[in-house]
Amino acid sequence: MIKIASFYIIDAVMENINRYAIIDLHLHLDGSLSPEAIIKVANEENIELPTKNPQELKSFLAVPKDCDSLNEYLKRFDIPNYVLQTEYGLKTCYCDLIRRLAEDGLKYVEVRMAPQLSTQKGLSQNEVVHILCEATQDAEIMFGLKSNLILCMMRGDNTHKANLETIEVAKERLGHGVVAMDLAGAEALFTNENFKEEFALINKYKIPFTIHMGEALGPESIESGLVYNPNRIGHGVRAIENPKLVDFLVEKQIPLELCPTSNLDTKAVKSAEDLPIKYYLEKGIKVTINTDDMTVSDTTLRKEFELLEKIGVTEDEMKTIALNSIDAAFISEQEKEELRKLVL
Repeated sequence: MIKIASFYIIDAVMENINRYAIIDLHLHLDGSLSPEAIIKVANEENIELPTKNPQELKSFLAVPKDCDSLNEYLKRFDIPNYVLQTEYGLKTCYCDLIRRLAEDGLKYVEVRMAPQLSTQKGLSQNEVVHILCEATQDAEIMFGLKSNLILCMMRGDNTHKANLETIEVAKERLGHGVVAMDLAGAEALFTNENFKEEFALINKYKIPFTIHMGEALGPESIESGLVYNPNRIGHGVRAIENPKLVDFLVEKQIPLELCPTSNLDTKAVKSAEDLPIKYYLEKGIKVTINTDDMTVSDTTLRKEFELLEKIGVTEDEMKTIALNSIDAAFISEQEKEELRKLVL
């Protein structure tokens, strides 16, 4: 009887996870490619890989558990970017990603990528985004999963010109497959203050945006980014280090795109018990849970919610997280209402 009862409990937990793990707002295309998709593109385009065995290739894509920083984590993106340089590569990899997400039960996803990183074989940023906007439509028809794009600017020494170009592309494509912008990359090496001109232009064009911050750097990074008035915060896991900042996030209800497994991999937090998710929820911060990089962190949204259950997040809190994700999504109120029906 005890065993039977335990099976019922496990089944109930899994049912709740399946019900609430349906929206991913922080998911990088290049960090979420399957080994099979990479090999398929490599074979078609004669791209050399360290191995064409899917299991062996995975070891080159996923970080080891002794990964010591965000900078080491970012080194795992080299191989994926080799296969995101052509129309065939972009469409093949995007549709493969959406297929896998649909099979996992997701109902809406915002996929982010930096078009400037896919111009090495002659495509312009505008062409890259046009190809991917077509892919969002194709994938929805094939797999029934709605997706939109978030275009990333990149932190770096010589990214200013390319970032401005990304903004112009986002302006032209906004509402037609593109829903927002982001700033990604090595947060500790290239701080938010270096991108004042970019954020001024984004605000001038009234493009919704999020910023990676509060991950490799502490709350000071979040504070420096908040002056630009982002709609959401990418990560924000280290806001807990400044109680006044926590109070501000509660007051302003700025959503956090938390990515638990990724934060463990990059050592933004030391252990699962140090994840401040329960604390943020109890304080009233608008928490969302996401995967960040499914392949690099060897995770899925379902695994992220299973981790929540292990650290004591309740069913009601999971429901709150799912509803927070719906509220924070860069979609219409009508689309949000349809998603709420799946959760409530």
